[in-house]
Amino acid sequence: MTTTNAPTTATGTRPLTDVRRFWRVLLAVIAPLPMLGMGVNYILSPSDGAASFSETVAALAAHEDRIAFLQWVQLPFLLLVPAAFAVAWVTRRHVPRLSTAGALVSLTGFLVGFGTIGGLVTPATLAVQHDLDVAALAELDAATWEHPMVLLGSLLFILALTVGLLLLGIALWRSGVAPAWTGLALAVGGVTHPFMPGHVAAGIGLLVTAVGFCGASYALLRMSDDEFDLPAAR
Repeated sequence: MTTTNAPTTATGTRPLTDVRRFWRVLLAVIAPLPMLGMGVNYILSPSDGAASFSETVAALAAHEDRIAFLQWVQLPFLLLVPAAFAVAWVTRRHVPRLSTAGALVSLTGFLVGFGTIGGLVTPATLAVQHDLDVAALAELDAATWEHPMVLLGSLLFILALTVGLLLLGIALWRSGVAPAWTGLALAVGGVTHPFMPGHVAAGIGLLVTAVGFCGASYALLRMSDDEFDLPAAR
């Protein structure tokens, strides 16, 4: 028999590359970013979410230099699905039913919400940046939010934030894979978000939620590749 520099399997074929560490570290990095970015966006936003369309446009026009930054800083929010998946993944072996329930509610709500609710570039920002007709865009914005599909997406998204992250936070707390207070932060930050008074308080609440997601990062970085997943196999 001849030998080669590359290790081989029992059948003589070259083994597959093990990428478990890459995915484990990537999920650990992603986990806190969505809520961190959106929390900063809320705090620096010049208007409250409950403001009317015309009030929002006026506030943005008074701080037009801030619009581009706010759009980019909330870009990581689009990674909320893998962030929620990271929590469910690290807790699934310790509290499987609770992790599954939290994952189903949160991932379903986030996926449907991202597909139906307006994106990062809103009609209000476009009205300011391109000097568009505010009255016409206000009618478009109102009609959009009254559409049944958008109403359904909004409802599921709110349920994902409140019920889904509450269940995942409890799962993180009960699993013991991360400090218990991170699970508490995830649960409290998500369930209280819709009820926070004003954009600054809501932003702080999202930062608390980001700290909760750090519990998943902590667990992912501490575990071995074998604990994370099975090795590659043909």
